[in-house]
Amino acid sequence: MAAAPATAAAPATAATPDIDAFTRPYWDAAAEGRLLVRRCAACDRVHHYPREFCPHCWSEDVGWERASGRATLYTWSVVHRNDLPPFGERVPYVAAVVDLAEGPRMMTEVVRVPEGDLRIGMELEVAFRRDGDVTVPVFGLPSAGSEG
Repeated sequence: MAAAPATAAAPATAATPDIDAFTRPYWDAAAEGRLLVRRCAACDRVHHYPREFCPHCWSEDVGWERASGRATLYTWSVVHRNDLPPFGERVPYVAAVVDLAEGPRMMTEVVRVPEGDLRIGMELEVAFRRDGDVTVPVFGLPSAGSEG
């Protein structure tokens, strides 16, 4: 009996993150619908993107922590043209920077919000989108019944 063919991983694109042993917990949590940040035990500050040291005090005593998923819109740009896969098939899309409730800023995408409704300081909530073999955090309006 012939072995079943192996399933090929989705081809890498400009949107494919580099996942290694250090960042694996972040991406695994995203696949489970949880957003993680890093908190420093030495200065108690939170940071994002994930690093193995605190960018505030340089301590290496940092650990993963579940974020609330709440954020406010800091700035955005509506992208109408992008030739890099997979972005070209998504235009127009909203590239954004949000302030997480825990403090750090995060680059992301705002989804399911009409362009004319975007406002600096508007409340957003994390959602997750499957992109090939990885799940990425994106942000949209808070769902009914959620805090914030």
